[in-house]
Amino acid sequence: MGQPIGEAGGPTSPASLLGKYPVKDVINTPRISHHAPRCSRPQTLYLATLAPSVKSDRGYAEAGICASVSRMSATTHTDRLHLSCLEDMPHELFIGGKWTPADNHRLLTSFRPSTGETLATVAHAGASDVNRAVAAAGAAGRPGSRWHRMSPAARSRVLHRIGDLIGEHADRLALLDCLDNGKPLRVARAGDVPAAAAVFHYMAGWPGRLNGEHVPLYTGSPERHLALTVPEPVGVVAAIVPWNFPLYMAAAKVAPALAAGCTVVLKPAEQTPLSALALAQLTQEAGLPPGVLNVVTGDGGTGAALAAHPGVDKITFTGSTEVGRSIVRAAAVDFRRVTLELGGKSPNIVFGDADLPRAMAGAAHAIFYNQGETCVAGSRLYVHRPVFDEVVAGIRERAAAIRLGDGLDRDTDMGPLISAEHRARVLSYLRSARDGGAQVSGGHPPDTPGFFCAPAVVTGADPQAPVVREEVFGPVLVAEPFDTVQEAVAMANDSPYGLAAGVFTRDPGLAHQVGRRLRAGTVWINSWHVLDPALPFGGMRASGWGREMGRAGVDAFLETKTLVNDLGSHQWGPAPAAK
Repeated sequence: MGQPIGEAGGPTSPASLLGKYPVKDVINTPRISHHAPRCSRPQTLYLATLAPSVKSDRGYAEAGICASVSRMSATTHTDRLHLSCLEDMPHELFIGGKWTPADNHRLLTSFRPSTGETLATVAHAGASDVNRAVAAAGAAGRPGSRWHRMSPAARSRVLHRIGDLIGEHADRLALLDCLDNGKPLRVARAGDVPAAAAVFHYMAGWPGRLNGEHVPLYTGSPERHLALTVPEPVGVVAAIVPWNFPLYMAAAKVAPALAAGCTVVLKPAEQTPLSALALAQLTQEAGLPPGVLNVVTGDGGTGAALAAHPGVDKITFTGSTEVGRSIVRAAAVDFRRVTLELGGKSPNIVFGDADLPRAMAGAAHAIFYNQGETCVAGSRLYVHRPVFDEVVAGIRERAAAIRLGDGLDRDTDMGPLISAEHRARVLSYLRSARDGGAQVSGGHPPDTPGFFCAPAVVTGADPQAPVVREEVFGPVLVAEPFDTVQEAVAMANDSPYGLAAGVFTRDPGLAHQVGRRLRAGTVWINSWHVLDPALPFGGMRASGWGREMGRAGVDAFLETKTLVNDLGSHQWGPAPAAK
């Protein structure tokens, strides 16, 4: 999926979430009660202590987008504290309700993108560990198991309790994603973590509403045949999640699968394994039966072994289109079900009648939020020619004002990219654009530790250039002018992707007509990044298969069984005698 941050006042925006989940001192967060092994190697981490007030920039509030990352500010004070290896943090695999090392005792190193330094080491699962995890999930979901016998009401209580625990441990979870991913701590605390809690709370309402139906036969006797449909869990789910929203993406996969009654093997991204392990702790504390959720940390080889495992009944994956194709090939061998949320190159159309300050703020938010590392980033901007220069200048001004820095720094607006390799990839797109004659403002890496890249705005690029056609997955916006509505729609649809799109205009009729013609799974009108657990989310074409969230997201983990009972034919006569 994309990201859990919405527009100001939107269902999952920082502006609305901050009121519900006030920021607290991260050191006073309740510990997760669990007997987890401590890290064998002591490390020192420095934590920022947040104050409860977070204020939005007035100009962005007037523009209607109070929570734009490039202007979000906070009143904070910093208190450097030493912690020994993130106290109570497990580093082993979670299989069958127990913490266990990898069979071959291999380790995987997690790095801090803000500094490039080692953050933690976790177990590196191999094929035999995947076998154990899938077997544990299969056993936990068998007929007669505790999970299989659990009533819908009891399942709902467990899911809701997990959401509650995420809220109770929000500061700790936000810190883990800040350190592991690099994003600003206040962004993780205001958006990612409460949105993950909201997913579990929403999905907790579904177990008691997954009903079948009585189907009167069209060609048969209604008295002789009793026909029913019964929704059943698909079975063992392999959930493979990316590194851009570690905790939230894990919640988005796990919660609907559990609501449907499935069991899960969760494989977090190798770059960001920590919050998935913390989530496993919380599910254990919430009373989830052993084996219902298993977590295997590792690299792409671990994910490939999981996707190809014959004991897996369903694969749900968020990541690149290239990897999505490999998962389809693995699942096609025995026709296992697949849900894919893949890449995007989302177009954003600004018409000349739009509220231009709002459109400029919205376009900046669409592409620069979360360092541009979002599947639904508004990376292609099409602006009506008469206002093109004004809109691009306004976005460039906003991009230049974005402050890069460590996610623990109170003044940071944008954190680093996830890795040195990924930054090199993003910079290669900008070099190629410059070499092709495009004008590029920004986009330079600062001469500091970490994997930072300044936001960039590209104009004058060839429509077939890689920076225009391919998903960069970084803070890079490509802007082009258009003259007619038909041209704007054609340019927006000229892409193999179809995940999201946006339209800025004061004309509701135009917005509706253009929105209907855009080939995208989600179209935002005068907004961006408005997501909610009740809204189905997914893409078209190379952006994936299926939908997550809402009823459609739960249905993705269900099979429909048809039961037909021949009751026989009875001649009317005397009532049966007592025996």
